[in-house]
Amino acid sequence: MRLSLEIPPEVLQSLRVPPQEAEERLRLELALALYREQLLPSGQACALAGLSRWAWEELLGKRQIPRHYSDEDLAEDLRDAQRGQ
Repeated sequence: MRLSLEIPPEVLQSLRVPPQEAEERLRLELALALYREQLLPSGQACALAGLSRWAWEELLGKRQIPRHYSDEDLAEDLRDAQRGQ
């Protein structure tokens, strides 16, 4: 399943980032918000943000976002790692 999100033009124009960086920045901020609210596990939030695992962990530290890592998160990360082999 793929989801598209429509952002009204006036919102995009008000965004304080260069237009060519808007999509990347919105994906990053969405990933951070969903992770912070425990709506998305770390591995999937990292993928949504388009970051390496190292860069994701570094960003969480810079933003002072607590890491939540449950047994379910570990199982999901292990499944993702096995798929990548």
